Amino acid sequence: MLRAHTVEDVRRAEAAAMALLPEGALMQRAAAGLAAAVVGLLGGAYGRRVLLLVGPGDNGGDALWAGARLASRGVRVEALLLADRVHGPGLAALRAAGGHASHDLADLDRAPDLVVDGIVGIGGRPGLRPEAVAALEAYAGVPVVAVDVPSGVDVDTGRLDGPHVRADLTVTFGTHKVAHLADPAASASGAIHLVDLDLGDDLGEPALEALQPPDVRALLPRPGDADHKYTRGVVGVRAGSGTYPGAALLAVAGANTGLVGMVRYVGPAEIADTVRSTHAEVVGDGRVQAWVVGPGGGDDAARMLAEARADDVPVVVDADALRHVDGPVPGCVLTPHAGELAAMLGTDREDVEAAPLEHARAAARRWDCVVLLKGHHTLVAAPDGRVRVTTTGVPWLATAGAGDVLAGLVGALLAAGLEPYDAASVGSWVHGAAATRAAGGGPLTASRVAVEVPRLVREVLTSPGPGSL
Repeated sequence: MLRAHTVEDVRRAEAAAMALLPEGALMQRAAAGLAAAVVGLLGGAYGRRVLLLVGPGDNGGDALWAGARLASRGVRVEALLLADRVHGPGLAALRAAGGHASHDLADLDRAPDLVVDGIVGIGGRPGLRPEAVAALEAYAGVPVVAVDVPSGVDVDTGRLDGPHVRADLTVTFGTHKVAHLADPAASASGAIHLVDLDLGDDLGEPALEALQPPDVRALLPRPGDADHKYTRGVVGVRAGSGTYPGAALLAVAGANTGLVGMVRYVGPAEIADTVRSTHAEVVGDGRVQAWVVGPGGGDDAARMLAEARADDVPVVVDADALRHVDGPVPGCVLTPHAGELAAMLGTDREDVEAAPLEHARAAARRWDCVVLLKGHHTLVAAPDGRVRVTTTGVPWLATAGAGDVLAGLVGALLAAGLEPYDAASVGSWVHGAAATRAAGGGPLTASRVAVEVPRLVREVLTSPGPGSL
């Protein structure tokens, strides 16, 4: 499991570690990891040119000590000092290793191979001062490596408020931070490289988690020797209308990926005929362990939701059915995108997109259920405050019908016996990973995602090791 912690968690754990280590040892570990990551990104050290943007505090100290290590390996290192007082020992080490530092931009190389963002660290506030903005503008287009977090983001919420660094790579220390996983700041972090500082149990419980292949492998349902189609789970789909018949087909396709023993479809007769001709295994109304309700439901969505909830089984509430959630719905999984959640909460879409983590948590508390907020980094929030982030997927997944497939897939996992929080987070991970495989670097359609799911699941279940797919 990939885990992210708050600033308070990190400060507490670092203090505990520093109490047991020689003075400066933790910063040296961080600097060594940062320098190694920079060399890896540059493809070598000797003759390369690196500019450090250095602010006050330990973040700037990490950058300066890393710069000293780079200079000792033949990198031409210069530092633009963005504060009157910077980390003294780090600055002395840089100069002793042959590096150059100045407060004046005119004194420095205007064409470095790479910029290191050591402006502010996890203690910084959103936004940047004018001198930092001017420095970033002067080196626009040069690859940026952020130290710990991109300067200018809100570390604990993922919000962006004012100018900020947009990194190609963020080298973080000890643990991931919330801003690395929660949008919109996650989009500014680039690739993430974690330097282990051995902070251990002092970090406490994470603020966010992200499933990795071994976690998904452990959670995915699989049949036992004595199972039959009913014990493996039966999922029902109530979806589709004359206006949106395809939504029913796609929701059924997501449910009918082999993760349960049976799929039932309940909807307009003409759509049911098409469903059966496309998916011969799908049957009609009957007993289920979970329902999927709402995709393309139109004016019938309210009735679909009421009938599904009357069965007293978990329900995935999607699309049109979301408009009819008017009170607590324990046992349900709501699957809105930002616009739908904004309408449910009575706010603007822009507000949700600016703070998806905050709004997903608020919605989970309000409706006492799991909320799967779809987006670049989909969030799965539980009523007790736990949140998982989906880091699989590709931009091509922003295509019509993809959400219908996801709803069906989550419903199947619910019917197979997973708890709502696990079903939503595993379903979102599998959906994103299957889309990545289906796209192959190019465009895709929602139906191709559903086709790819069984192959993706097989690979997850048979993979011999813990590595990422």
